[in-house]
Amino acid sequence: MPTFAEIAETFRAAGPDFRLELMRDYAGRLPDLPDAYAEMRNAGLGGVPECQSPVFLYVEVENGRVRLHADAPREAATARAFLAILREAFHDARPAEVEAAPDDPLDQLGWADQVGLQRRKGLSALYQRVRRAVENA
Repeated sequence: MPTFAEIAETFRAAGPDFRLELMRDYAGRLPDLPDAYAEMRNAGLGGVPECQSPVFLYVEVENGRVRLHADAPREAATARAFLAILREAFHDARPAEVEAAPDDPLDQLGWADQVGLQRRKGLSALYQRVRRAVENA
């Protein structure tokens, strides 16, 4: 499992065109929600109102490991890519690994100049929700 820093380094090393390809690749990696979480999503639970698209995020700490599940529409490629990155970096990680992640994820990924203000707000909200959930577990 790569760390957030390792994923971010891959994005930073890529040029703008390849960075977009990486984003598309990550958007396709977000797995479907397990049935229990899909039921929660369908009931309207776990939504992230700061996101423009209907994005759902579920973070728990179970037996000392982070469990992260998320969903976003296929058309919301940036949100899906970011969620897939968070899942790859943090799902099954120890809480300390999440807490040690950088405070500026979009800058670390090289996305700060590539996404608009509203998207930055939504993506930042996703990241902060993950960190708060782990901190409060």
